Amino acid sequence: MLGLLIGGCAVLGLVVGSFLNVVIYRVPRHESIISPRSKCTVCGTPILERDNIPVVSWLLLRAKCRTCHAPISARYPLVELATALLFGGAAARLGYQWALGAYLVMLAGLLALSYIDVEKLLLPLRIVYPTVLLMAALFVLAASLDHTWHRLLVAVIGAAAWYVLFFALNLASPRVLGFGDVRLALVLGLGLGWLGWRYEVLGFFAANLIGAIIGLALLATKRIRRDQQIPYGVFLAMGAGVALFAGPELLTPFQSLH
Repeated sequence: MLGLLIGGCAVLGLVVGSFLNVVIYRVPRHESIISPRSKCTVCGTPILERDNIPVVSWLLLRAKCRTCHAPISARYPLVELATALLFGGAAARLGYQWALGAYLVMLAGLLALSYIDVEKLLLPLRIVYPTVLLMAALFVLAASLDHTWHRLLVAVIGAAAWYVLFFALNLASPRVLGFGDVRLALVLGLGLGWLGWRYEVLGFFAANLIGAIIGLALLATKRIRRDQQIPYGVFLAMGAGVALFAGPELLTPFQSLH
């Protein structure tokens, strides 16, 4: 039965990933994600339904527009596959529990935000706030169905704590930590808080460790300058991923701590 859940979430991930491609392209350009229908960015021809099947259509079209034969970026199938893997992985890790939906929302939001942050150094409010609100609604539903109100309380406290911490860091060094990261902290604090305070700590330190390693590597290879802004939101998302997918194993040595 778990395999059925994993497979279903993976297929859902492919569909959601296709939508995330629209979000990633349109939100930074301040365009509607609802209409008009997707079209070729070169010739403007609307994309047919048969050419909009996740991954499959890109392969059948050989990564080219059916009308003008302009190349179609590999980003599209990669986002779809990444979403499918994340959704399937979340299902495998969490299993049949009502909170799974909230984590699927979190992972989808973090994936879209990470790509935009790398490309534009932006963490758009149009993605952050809907992600937080939908996660909160799904956690409330999960708490009411599973009678786990204590988890919801820890999640809310975690979100508030992360926001206050990142707000202080932004005040201390706004050039290093943008206010978009402060807002993103709500997503991470809420999601990791539901799992417990140890996951909050793990996610925070994992994010900073990953950021330090990648930042030093980029500096050493002269790909960035010391005064150049980096997409810190990506490292925060990675830290959350480490806590969610590897948390139980990494935190086992600390199980005796209370």
